[in-house]
Amino acid sequence: MLSGRLYVYDREGDMVTAAWVVLALTLFAVELHHLAFFAFFAAVGALAGAAVSVFAPGVFAAQGAAAVSVCAFGILLGRPHVSRALLRPRGAPAAVGVHGGIVGQRVVASDEVTERPGGHVMLAGETWLARSLADTTIGKDNPAVVISVEGTTLLVYPTE
Repeated sequence: MLSGRLYVYDREGDMVTAAWVVLALTLFAVELHHLAFFAFFAAVGALAGAAVSVFAPGVFAAQGAAAVSVCAFGILLGRPHVSRALLRPRGAPAAVGVHGGIVGQRVVASDEVTERPGGHVMLAGETWLARSLADTTIGKDNPAVVISVEGTTLLVYPTE
């Protein structure tokens, strides 16, 4: 506790530091489950709060400010680089948007695919609702390529 003297050991300060460390460990565990790299930087911020609590155990505003600022800087400046480096295999192309990995894939019609939704195609072993962008019907077992995605419907064009 800070009280005119340099520093007096007290157990309350240790409890605050322990609480920051427990919070950090919990956030690290959450990060291991989700891998979104938000909880990771929040955990690093909690460790910053713990470090401040060692030197200023009664100054909760400084501890919170350290935790929030380290967390914010990590998310804003570090997260994009960490996500890009860890979540994309080396040499693999970056997928554009949510459906970036689907567009351009070759599919096979499971039944007739027309200009109206209702037909189906197989993509990676799964059946998808599909709509033809061609003026003709894509017959069963005929190949096509995914041109775009509308909700959960693949817009396909026949190939030979």
